Amino acid sequence: MAIINQATKELQVKIVYYGPAMGGKTTNLVQVHDHVQTNAGNKGKLVSLATSSDRTLFFDFLPIEAMTIKGYKTKFQLYTVPGQVIYNTTRQLVLRGVDGIVFVADSQFEKMPENVESFQNLVDNLTAQRLSLTEIPYVLQYNKRDLPNAAPTEYMDYLLNNRDVQVPSFSGTAHKCEGVFESLNMITRMLLQKFINQSMPQYAGA
Repeated sequence: MAIINQATKELQVKIVYYGPAMGGKTTNLVQVHDHVQTNAGNKGKLVSLATSSDRTLFFDFLPIEAMTIKGYKTKFQLYTVPGQVIYNTTRQLVLRGVDGIVFVADSQFEKMPENVESFQNLVDNLTAQRLSLTEIPYVLQYNKRDLPNAAPTEYMDYLLNNRDVQVPSFSGTAHKCEGVFESLNMITRMLLQKFINQSMPQYAGA
């Protein structure tokens, strides 16, 4: 959950990038880290917690144009989870305290079963922490749209966004930084709106 730091007047929000192995989660984080606009010293080092065949990334940043709510600036903490199923315990640990999720799906036709499996794994891991996607804001990014075997976005919506009220979805080619900031900007807007609506009154009245 979002953390209020009274000393630094910061609201810390945790966003996790989830999805199948090699789908583009790491590329998203690297692109954001390389291109996000911050003041000097307001961007953390990109930390990689590597295993033999997969890795988890993390960094935080305070954007130049950070929205101020009740005098608090918003610092974003961005994480990826390892894509391979054998690291599910790490996925569960990374999800602790999550505020919002960017689900990065691989658009290749042959990767659809992995996309569906990973999305269900996300649901299961949230359920284990007594959370659900009805409570946690999330967006979908359909990555690798530049490949010739990319499935239609309508088909991916059918598989991953088949609900009464669809969540925002974005076409992406992460290695070209396409769809990367569109996905990030949307999830941050959703989170800030949720925080304004639900959380700030209790702090304001405290």
